[in-house]
Amino acid sequence: MPPQPAPSTRRAVTQLDHRLEAVTGHDIDTLWAYRDRGVLDEPHAQLVDRHRTLANAQIGVTFYLKLLNRLTSGEFPVDGALFVRIDRTVDQLEEAADARDAAAQKVLAALEPVEAAAAASTSDGGRLSTDDRAALLAIAGGAKLHEHLLTGRLSVTASSSARVPYPQMQQLERAGLIVRDTSHPVHADQPVSLTDAGRAALRDARRTPTTHAPKSPARPGASPSTLAKRR
Repeated sequence: MPPQPAPSTRRAVTQLDHRLEAVTGHDIDTLWAYRDRGVLDEPHAQLVDRHRTLANAQIGVTFYLKLLNRLTSGEFPVDGALFVRIDRTVDQLEEAADARDAAAQKVLAALEPVEAAAAASTSDGGRLSTDDRAALLAIAGGAKLHEHLLTGRLSVTASSSARVPYPQMQQLERAGLIVRDTSHPVHADQPVSLTDAGRAALRDARRTPTTHAPKSPARPGASPSTLAKRR
């Protein structure tokens, strides 16, 4: 087994990073930080936990691959002892790759339901619920995500003083309707704004009537042509 990475070691990049970032709208480092603060729901917390295991497994693959490259670089005398070390390193690299692949399968098992839920949230003909429409309207006027320095709790406050629940903000973000300006730290009020898809969804919601005017009932004996002429 490779030595455990020191706390300052850079996080390993995995083959599934882009899918986690796409479905959540957060980079991996932010997801890990949110997991440590306990602000993720259960499906996302499980996903991040499994991703961490995958990242650690990837460190093992990288470790033995670099060792193998060093052993075959010509730095050491070519003798029986070198062949033994190379054979042993190849076996260890194979074991590390198997562990990584197994960890990746567990990440996929947790990732696919999250991706399905995100797709379902945007597949309902583009229709917004009343709560989501109200949240988008509030965010359209300007909003910020704030983290309380002492409690670590996250809250979204619009410029109109309206508040959007953080889980709802996460749902809208996963649906691609809003985006956060990650160039600002959360504790310093991170701006939240609508994406092009969010603005389009809001425009569609405004154009779609929520009620229909009732048709005037025809009087007994009146023909449709008579009604049309009177209109």
